[in-house]
Amino acid sequence: MAEAERIIGTPDTPGAGTGPEQRDVHGTDGTDRADGAGRADADAPVVRPRRRRVAVLFAVAAFAYALDLVSKLLVVAKLEHHRPIEIVGDWLKFEAIRNAGAAFGFGEAFTVIFTVIAAAVIVVIARLARKLYSLPWAIALGLLLGGALGNLTDRIFRSPGVFEGAVVDFIAPKHFAVFNLADSAIVCGGILIVLLSFRGLDPDGTVHKD
Repeated sequence: MAEAERIIGTPDTPGAGTGPEQRDVHGTDGTDRADGAGRADADAPVVRPRRRRVAVLFAVAAFAYALDLVSKLLVVAKLEHHRPIEIVGDWLKFEAIRNAGAAFGFGEAFTVIFTVIAAAVIVVIARLARKLYSLPWAIALGLLLGGALGNLTDRIFRSPGVFEGAVVDFIAPKHFAVFNLADSAIVCGGILIVLLSFRGLDPDGTVHKD
């Protein structure tokens, strides 16, 4: 009798026919569920983490974008056409500058090209979000997305015209190019991606060794 009970199992034992593993596949009336329902239960714990990572990505992007947008509005309203504001003596100033080039003032003759690149970066990030399971990657991509959107907004809506607009820069360290918060977000996101790649962590959460 004891041997028969061990093989058949009870609801409280791992081998029970009505245990959690069996209830995921079989209905309460003893009939099998559809295969799709079984797969849906199996996939549910995987889908939820991905959605959370995507939510983190867009939350970070929204925060970076909003911070950049508000800072530029304040700079244009309060600082443009005024004397620079010294933050740390001559070492750090806030000085409003219109930049038609890329980050830190490079490539002013290729404004349209940089606009297209920024738009392409946004599309690539949106595609990567489909297989995103890594929290560090979500933060890195969120910084890139927020920064790209911030500067792309300037390219589209500021003078001298659509896709040729000059970006508002205002952070001016001594002996360094003037930049803005969007540039900072892009650089920080890029550095984080390099570190994650160096450690072998992929956006889908897998780790590989070269």
